[in-house]
Amino acid sequence: MSETRRLVGIAYRLDRLRWVPSELLRDVVVDQGACMAPGGDEPVAGSDRELAARVCAGCPVVDECLELELRTGGPETVGVWGGLSEDERRALRPHWLRRGERVERGDL
Repeated sequence: MSETRRLVGIAYRLDRLRWVPSELLRDVVVDQGACMAPGGDEPVAGSDRELAARVCAGCPVVDECLELELRTGGPETVGVWGGLSEDERRALRPHWLRRGERVERGDL
């Protein structure tokens, strides 16, 4: 599968969250995110992509986390969010934006 096709698929998958308020997304990510669990802030060696694969694997709110970061981080996104590295999220952003309007984008 091409990288563009993969990114379009991710953007499409996030459509189900387009009208969920950002505040609710933030609460869900903080309450249920694998990286927010005790010990989740321990340093882990490796690239951002490797870190995302380890920390975000099996996280129950990976899509919510990614949607929230795309809304709030913008093109200057940093770190690991939603199972994707900074570069992957920057490449995803144009495809995500083309998917249409979202509630409260950038309101946080």
